[in-house]
Amino acid sequence: MYWLVGGLIIVVMMGVLAVADSMPSVSSLVDTINPSVLALILVVMSLALIMLSRLYTPATPAVQSTPFSSQTSSQSPVIELSITKRLLLLVRHIVVVILAAGLIGVSALQALVSHQQAESSKITAPLRVQALVTIEGISDSVLDAAADTGYRQVAVITHLSPLVSELTPQDLDNITASHLTDVQSHTNKNSLSIKSNSINLDTLHTDRHRILLSAYPQSSRRPDTAKQFANLSQLKPGETRWMSLALSPLAMAEQATSSPSGFDSYRWLRGRHIDGVARVLVTATQPVSTADTDLLVAPSSLSHLSRVRTYIDRGRWQLRQHFYQGWHMLTGDEQQAKAVTLSLLTGDRSLISRDTKELYQLAGISHLLAISGTHVLFLAIVLAGAAVMIVNQLYPALYRYVPRWQVRWWVMIGAAFVYALFTGFDVPAARTAWMLFAIGLMRLSLLPVSTMRVLLALAVLMAWCDPYVLWQAGYWLSFVAVALLLKYEDRSHHPHTLASTQTNTPSSHQNEAGGRLWLRQGWGVAKRVFKLQFWLFIALLPITLLLFGKASLWGLIINMFAIGLFGWVIVPLNLLAGLIYLLSPTLADGLWSFVTAIILSLHQLIDWLTTLPALSAAWLYTPINMAIVLMMVLVILPWLLPRGFISRGLALPPLVLLMMTVYANQQSLMAVPTLYLLPTGDQYISASVLQYPMTDDSGESGEDEVSWLFLADHRPSDAPTMPSRLTAEALSATVAQQLGSLSIKRLHGVVVQSSSADLSQRQINDDPPKSLQASTLELLPLTVLQLSQHLPTYQYWQAGRIDRWPALQAAYQVTHPAAAKSSISAQRCEEGKTWQSANNKLSITAMTGWRQIEDASVWDCTIAIDLSDIKSSRMPIQVLRYNAAAPLKSSAASVQALLDRLATQPSDSSSPQRHTPPERIILNADSHARVWQLWSLMCTDERATSAQSRWLGHSTSSVTADVLERQRVGVVITHDDKILPAALPLETRDTSMASP
Repeated sequence: MYWLVGGLIIVVMMGVLAVADSMPSVSSLVDTINPSVLALILVVMSLALIMLSRLYTPATPAVQSTPFSSQTSSQSPVIELSITKRLLLLVRHIVVVILAAGLIGVSALQALVSHQQAESSKITAPLRVQALVTIEGISDSVLDAAADTGYRQVAVITHLSPLVSELTPQDLDNITASHLTDVQSHTNKNSLSIKSNSINLDTLHTDRHRILLSAYPQSSRRPDTAKQFANLSQLKPGETRWMSLALSPLAMAEQATSSPSGFDSYRWLRGRHIDGVARVLVTATQPVSTADTDLLVAPSSLSHLSRVRTYIDRGRWQLRQHFYQGWHMLTGDEQQAKAVTLSLLTGDRSLISRDTKELYQLAGISHLLAISGTHVLFLAIVLAGAAVMIVNQLYPALYRYVPRWQVRWWVMIGAAFVYALFTGFDVPAARTAWMLFAIGLMRLSLLPVSTMRVLLALAVLMAWCDPYVLWQAGYWLSFVAVALLLKYEDRSHHPHTLASTQTNTPSSHQNEAGGRLWLRQGWGVAKRVFKLQFWLFIALLPITLLLFGKASLWGLIINMFAIGLFGWVIVPLNLLAGLIYLLSPTLADGLWSFVTAIILSLHQLIDWLTTLPALSAAWLYTPINMAIVLMMVLVILPWLLPRGFISRGLALPPLVLLMMTVYANQQSLMAVPTLYLLPTGDQYISASVLQYPMTDDSGESGEDEVSWLFLADHRPSDAPTMPSRLTAEALSATVAQQLGSLSIKRLHGVVVQSSSADLSQRQINDDPPKSLQASTLELLPLTVLQLSQHLPTYQYWQAGRIDRWPALQAAYQVTHPAAAKSSISAQRCEEGKTWQSANNKLSITAMTGWRQIEDASVWDCTIAIDLSDIKSSRMPIQVLRYNAAAPLKSSAASVQALLDRLATQPSDSSSPQRHTPPERIILNADSHARVWQLWSLMCTDERATSAQSRWLGHSTSSVTADVLERQRVGVVITHDDKILPAALPLETRDTSMASP
């Protein structure tokens, strides 16, 4: 019952959170019910349930018998007590069931109330405001123009007022200076004004919102504002300033489908209790004084606990500043080794670059970057040992009153909680601290409670205190990993006694036997470590695939030495340096330099391993859902239960079913010709991939499917637009992951439909920076170059002129030696170029692109995909908008339906055999009106006898209605999901979500 009730509580709370957005808001719940009170009620109910379930039936009192008592009279009380015992047992069962049902019901209410309270404080509409901003904690990233990283910081905003005119930093400084007198005289209803923005403290919105601030180097081109943004990282935790902000609501959970990686930012931000996001416009250069802050900020937010937390966060910030000294004097590799050292000490990942995170993900050791229970436990043990040594030397009489183990326990508890707070009190650190506390209490109370039950109780308790913790991946990975470790230890722990016989053998034989013993012990330890790592990898694979959509296969090997290196060398030395830093920063820097050197060598080793050809298929991409996770659990269940409880042969049926389901899911992605629209993170950069299954034995190169990737930049050349923030590394990594999740292992062709002037005019630098901060013109060619290193690519079509492509590829190979082993040649994508499949059913043709003309505006290459001889049993190409979170649930792209031209098509009723006309999808990539103007002059109407065409492009296209009519376009689809203006005169019905 214990595990059943605990599991049901977590499942029910997750279900409530999943459907809470669709439930009507009840204001009475938000106003009258306090989640903290509900959590306390749940704890009391759970304690009552545990005590009642452990309550045994009272023993039957002894019946006094005398020699004169008859047999009947002596049995009558026994019968009556037996009935009473059964009644008490029945009542106890009824009360236990009622309490269990009440726990589950109140837990659901707790999740609902917490969600609705969070919804009541969220930002609901975009708004520009000026507000009092209080920095909370340390920033998630540091603004650095050289590294092109932005500033992200959790903050609390109060005293909001709409921004009616643009403010300057000087204006906000004047407001800050005026608070010294005006805030103190607020009781006299004085007001504060500056320019046209009148700040009356009585009329300000005093709502308190927790937001995520952001600023980027390109956010402002003004020198004074850019200088302010450069100083944003200098803001200390607890510091308060006036700022002008552009507030935006959180993206809803449904918008995760438009995320290139499938990352659900809504749940991630909600899990951190963020009410909205804000872009910094202008900030004051002077902070608000502490006295003014105490008057302005609500007293509830200035509690003693928050002040202690702020003091700890300032210590973390000062340590980051210490590591950041001389940062730009280091090489990129040295910077990242130092950043990892800081992350392992305080959990601060703000200095870790995207490349380093991807390196750890590829190696399968990204979990080592987080502060885990190992860090907390090691520091607690060291400090507890030091405390016991001090007591032994100075005051051993203390043990007369407090046992030695209690002294160690109290020190470990204090150290664990302080260090957990110092590292941000994330789930793994908090779980370790609370487990130490709970296990100590169990020992004090002498209750026979297993560690697994304590772990489940902590998981439920953390969910009661904060239901949104169920949306955090760290919550599941932390508790599941510890549970598996405990279960593994229970299974594998058995006494190993080495029978040592005393013989009179010579010492040489004893030495030889001792050597063999050491070898056997070493081999046993190695096997035990491998079995443990294999056990954890297999057991955590379902939840890893469910949470992240991919898993690194090489993590099984690299973790075998990386875990030991981090756990026994890097982490202890790092924590020791942190303790020495409190006494001597200079000595600590020397030890940190040694740790940094070890991490740098590890990075170089992993980087070398990733260049090996065997690592090209290191990722496991498998679309997974809860049904597959359940089948995986059923497969592992016989090994989780005690040996002999159930036969392990019962794992075979769910294993077969699992393999069949995974295979069917993989085949379903390739069963129907499909064009996937891939999100890229840039509204003007489009990516789409065509999957065409070969249905006969004439598959090209022996393959059973054909895959083509199409890339385009739709920024209009005659209109100002913001430059792309995408990098070739980020875009290629995103597309590679998306293709992997679609089971695409090779590309028969890549088409870059947008021309690149850099490939025809500018000289390529022979030694470009390793980060390849490419311009927008180089972005797509460099993406193809890097993508070809991950996926075999047979053809590459490039719009425009490609004279400089060999130089660009050679320059890339200089900075990336591993890329020198493979190269790809570029072909011109120009009007008339055609590719045809081996079965003559699929053809890809370039409709536009005239490189001979000395005008780059007519070089863009529009592609036509033709599918001929479509039989009644053959489905046409479906166009789906790729869902990175669940590829199997990719939905049909929304369409803009035009005039039905099939009615105007001449019918050939006299023909005895009617063939279905070929199907065409046009992938438009024009960036200037001259492309289609030139096509109208030079090209004839080649689609007079064809069926309707489908048009796929961008809403900024300069195509005309005449071109759409000549191409017999019946359906329009846009990458940005907006209306195509040229198609409006041809519409006959509203835009629908029907399958195109």
